[in-house]
Amino acid sequence: MNYKQATAWLFAQLPSYQQKGAAALNAKLEAITDFASYLGNPQQGFKSIHVAGTNGKGSSSHMLASILQTAGYKVGLYTSPHLKDFRERIKVNGKEIPQEAVIRFVQNHQDYMSDHALSFFEMTVGMAFDFFKSQQVDIAIVEVGLGGRLDATNIITPKVSLITNIGFDHMDFLGNTLALIAGEKAGIIKSNVPVVISEWHKETEVVFKAKAAAVGAPIYFASEFVEKPYQTDLLGAYQQHNIKGVVGTLRYLEGFNVTSAHIKEGLSKVVLNTGLMGRWQILSLHPQIIADTAHNEAGLRIVMRQIRQVQYKRLHMVLGFVKGKDLKAIMSLFPVDALYYFTAPKMDRAIAPEELVAAAQEYNLFGNTYESVSKALRAAKKQASKEDLIYVGGSTFVVAEVV
Repeated sequence: MNYKQATAWLFAQLPSYQQKGAAALNAKLEAITDFASYLGNPQQGFKSIHVAGTNGKGSSSHMLASILQTAGYKVGLYTSPHLKDFRERIKVNGKEIPQEAVIRFVQNHQDYMSDHALSFFEMTVGMAFDFFKSQQVDIAIVEVGLGGRLDATNIITPKVSLITNIGFDHMDFLGNTLALIAGEKAGIIKSNVPVVISEWHKETEVVFKAKAAAVGAPIYFASEFVEKPYQTDLLGAYQQHNIKGVVGTLRYLEGFNVTSAHIKEGLSKVVLNTGLMGRWQILSLHPQIIADTAHNEAGLRIVMRQIRQVQYKRLHMVLGFVKGKDLKAIMSLFPVDALYYFTAPKMDRAIAPEELVAAAQEYNLFGNTYESVSKALRAAKKQASKEDLIYVGGSTFVVAEVV
């Protein structure tokens, strides 16, 4: 078995959520608990920070990893989804898990994973935890895949939990109110483990406080902290919200020596230290091409606000989405004076470009359809002048095809 065959086997066993949606969700922790036991409970072999949220959990996870690396610690980082290569999900000090380790894990545990019909995500969580233990990391930053309460990562007992922004996304199985969604995210709050909430919302405060009180977890809202301003190499304006939660998390991380200097340097070198891609990533300057993985109403609202602050002659929007999004809410955010290039990422859950056109026209947004992201971007480049701005987004999987 080579690396290509190993990853192909992982993707083929059961439909991953990214491809098939709710059909890939087990919505219970028994399978991952049993798998971890079979592996020798590797999650008990390292310290961790657990990160959940609607938006910002990936950026926050990478910030935490970068800062702790800067402070001299050996840091594991588990995030999802990947953009280009499966190994992006599992890193130690910014270096992706070796291909040989992926192959070995699949070969050694293929029979168990197949016999127990594990989901793709359960397999990768087990692989990550096993790798982190074998590498003897000082701490691992573990990003929730979806929700929190029933997410496969929720078998860890972290040193600190962080919950970032709460917004409307994945409402078909997390709930259709902020309170219901917050209830699922609050599932990562554990007894005697401090939890930091990055952003305060009136609707969610009571949910988080109730869960924290029920399990005896100290709870802190980052909005209450008076922190010095920090800068980061992650260019999106929305990162300032994430920074508060990250700094607050480190404040309550016991047993680790992290100074203000470590925070300053770590935040300035997130991309260098962790290899993060797709967050307000500038791909070109003339014309300026910006790719961003914001994919729901809350995230896109912030991105559109930042676009309005950019100087350009004309705006070109290369957009694609996946099913399960509130297109009416999303389309209402986009400017009517932009040129639109509607497309679809290469996946089963992609919304057909023709459907996007129909939804967009209700908000006076007009453009053409393209059968692939690459063709849409090529068309935008052809029409754009050097003074124009091309934005590529709507889905993580659209961005994955251009970065």
